[in-house]
Amino acid sequence: MTREPAATLTALITAAPLDAAAIEAAVASRADGALVTFRGVVRDHDHGQSVTGLDYLAHPDAEAFLRASCDRIAGETGLRVAAAHRVGPLEIGDLALVAAVAAPHRAAAFAAIERLVDDIKSTVPIWKRQHVAGGTTEWVGL
Repeated sequence: MTREPAATLTALITAAPLDAAAIEAAVASRADGALVTFRGVVRDHDHGQSVTGLDYLAHPDAEAFLRASCDRIAGETGLRVAAAHRVGPLEIGDLALVAAVAAPHRAAAFAAIERLVDDIKSTVPIWKRQHVAGGTTEWVGL
């Protein structure tokens, strides 16, 4: 069986809860032996502070930036990639980011998923406002 060509299969910014299985299914191929997924989950702490929830806000063109990030990594690695980022209010335990990569072997998939997530975090204009214990909020990474 021949391997399907490298491509961005999904690049989505949405306020709806993320479906990790759908992101994985977008890249899955019978010719690939590795499917690696990153799930960014809202945690209950950050730098010693108790976090009660957060909001993600995105630039109107954020989805185009996400697609460009996915396209860049697919092009550089020759692999099939997909990613989705949630915006709006999120609670502890919610999925904020799901990224997936399919590759013939695990080493390439692990390396590509790390590159993809790093690229998304550094190039896609999405901002995070954390709600911390005591009712205050703070912007992260501005």
